[in-house]
Amino acid sequence: MKKFGYAVAVLILAAAAGGLYVGYLVFSPIAIFPAPRVVSIRKGASMTVAARELARAGVVRSELVFILYANLSGRAKRLKPGDYGFRGGEAMPAVLSHLVNGDFMVVTVTIPEGMTVHQIGERLEQAGLGCQNNFDAAARGGPIAAALGLGPLGTEGFLFPATYRFSPLAKPDQILATMLERFFAVLTPEVEQRLFDLNMTAREMVTMASIIEKEAHEPQERPIIASVFYNRLKLGMPLQSDPTAQYNQQGDTERAATAVRSTSAFNTYEIAGLPPGPIANPGLPSIRAALYPAHTDYLYFVARNDGTHIFSRSFAEHQRAIAEVKRLNALNRGLKD
Repeated sequence: MKKFGYAVAVLILAAAAGGLYVGYLVFSPIAIFPAPRVVSIRKGASMTVAARELARAGVVRSELVFILYANLSGRAKRLKPGDYGFRGGEAMPAVLSHLVNGDFMVVTVTIPEGMTVHQIGERLEQAGLGCQNNFDAAARGGPIAAALGLGPLGTEGFLFPATYRFSPLAKPDQILATMLERFFAVLTPEVEQRLFDLNMTAREMVTMASIIEKEAHEPQERPIIASVFYNRLKLGMPLQSDPTAQYNQQGDTERAATAVRSTSAFNTYEIAGLPPGPIANPGLPSIRAALYPAHTDYLYFVARNDGTHIFSRSFAEHQRAIAEVKRLNALNRGLKD
């Protein structure tokens, strides 16, 4: 009987010790790391996979205990995918909370309307998201551009301007896929029907939208500027858009006065019709203007200093508008002097 009591006491002590050890594994913070350790949780990953990766990185002391704790807490199936950076100094509850709350590493970057692929690559590099040259190469001739059949210009025009949140480990193809997904979400059945009505392809529409984007500074003028270009196309007139002549895939820029005299497949002073592809990545207002231009009989426009334009129906009217703009510019310079 004494031996039985002794055995029971040993078991109780062992269970208590085991419980204390499990408690230690769960609630005792690990040491702080000399450098952050990154653990990637892929979309659809199970708690078992996540726990294995965390244990391998030394973020938790026990894979099995972490799984047990996550299940007991009722949060095992609430993981959010992402790349997580851990600095150490945390216990399992805090680690699990990061995974459930989605506290993954993120770089927020805003891509304004009208940027070219080259300029987007520059902005991404400035934000710490890889190398501009690698992004340019992927955007122009990478597997995604090839799979979509976008041709030699690649994804130019199809990268939707917006504010994005990327992992600092994101590869160029992942960034491109995210931006392209936002663009193709715009191509609703209504838009596809409108393209059919206009007898335009998506590339032609985006090309027109990109020219509108570069020409128009005021949102309310975009449908009117669109009408000018559509009217010119109907009459077989060259578009004569300075930004098309200035477009360069390598990001080089030159003054409009020089560019319009340079030979280029994009120089709409020399070629008839639309250029071979978009000259920038347009935003939704310019896309809408390309789809629904205003009904006008304008054929010309000239920019004022404030970004607005004077629209004209004939070349004679246009000449008078140019003279008026020059007069106002000279007057403004005189006032400043």
